[in-house]
Amino acid sequence: MKFEIHNSDTNSHARAGTITTDHGNIQTPVFMPVGTLGSVKGVHFKDLEHDIRAQIILGNTYHLYLRPGLSTIEKAGGLHSFIGWNKPILTDSGGFQVFSLSDTRKITEEGAIFKSHIDGSKHIFTPENVVDTQRIIGADIIMAFDECTPYPCDYEYAKKSMLLTHRWLERGIHHFKNTQNLYNHSQAFFPIVQGSMHKDLRLCSAEFVASQDMKGNAIGGLSVGEPEEKMYEMLAVVTNVLPVQKPRYLMGVGTPVNILNAIELGVDMFDCVMPTRNGRNGMLFTWDGIINIKNKKWEQDYSPLDPKGTSFVDSAYTKAYVRHLIHSGEMLGAQIASIHNLAFYISLVTEARKHICNGTFYEWKKSIITNLSQRL
Repeated sequence: MKFEIHNSDTNSHARAGTITTDHGNIQTPVFMPVGTLGSVKGVHFKDLEHDIRAQIILGNTYHLYLRPGLSTIEKAGGLHSFIGWNKPILTDSGGFQVFSLSDTRKITEEGAIFKSHIDGSKHIFTPENVVDTQRIIGADIIMAFDECTPYPCDYEYAKKSMLLTHRWLERGIHHFKNTQNLYNHSQAFFPIVQGSMHKDLRLCSAEFVASQDMKGNAIGGLSVGEPEEKMYEMLAVVTNVLPVQKPRYLMGVGTPVNILNAIELGVDMFDCVMPTRNGRNGMLFTWDGIINIKNKKWEQDYSPLDPKGTSFVDSAYTKAYVRHLIHSGEMLGAQIASIHNLAFYISLVTEARKHICNGTFYEWKKSIITNLSQRL
């Protein structure tokens, strides 16, 4: 994997670059649709590739490990072959999912012991076997196993957790360097910065992660319930330390406004379930603001979903029709909303890239950010 920065914004830390992988190039800033089980829920890959224009998707190690299982994926020749997606894939380590199972898991120095949410069977994730699992899945970018702390999190626990994450990282990197990819493409390994909402811990973690000199770096443990201002404060600490010449991935964030503010601070990569999850529940993100399509005010509104949108569904379907589908529980409504939201998120970062290249990102962001967050 290679990363090249082409342009930087005049009045912010935003930058436009290209990540090169064996499955294709990724222009940054980039938003990665979440394909937890090897599918972006309710969306065909042809729509992801041709209409939504996704450059890369994300898979979840925890869920793929449990279903369909590693044997099935390996016999298929890896996740790319199994699902029929020939562009880049990133997998998270499963750490967030494991640690969200607070009632059914135990953290030790060796790793995390947990029970499957499917059948209650017992499993263990370690820094080493999570690398092995992601080798079998075969993603282009794979993540270190870490502990994601909750919010709020007291200082002593946050410090203890961060140091454990660092020890796990050293083990994971050692194992990654002493194993080979299983398929005919290379894999890059990203460490994850932790430290909860404590500035000195975030600084310590960012410095430790940077010292490992991997191909890219991730920022975890944010957007877990903290005030947005706190998230931006932690991001500023971390992005000032992580190497400029390597991609920075902010995990699980967030709203369109969150993404633009993070781009301003120098973040390159994003993923979030919000476009699809919220879309299935009737929330549409548009260039004019946020729509709850379930509201009665849209019942006889025959205007396009988003007159400024770029997806075919924006002009093909009206607000009234999509409201009818969502209100009736018709699954086509959830599919249309998901396609629309994903296309909007990707067009948002695409426009951000254009303005970074023109040196006008900061002014453009200021001009649209109020509209993006208003409820229509």
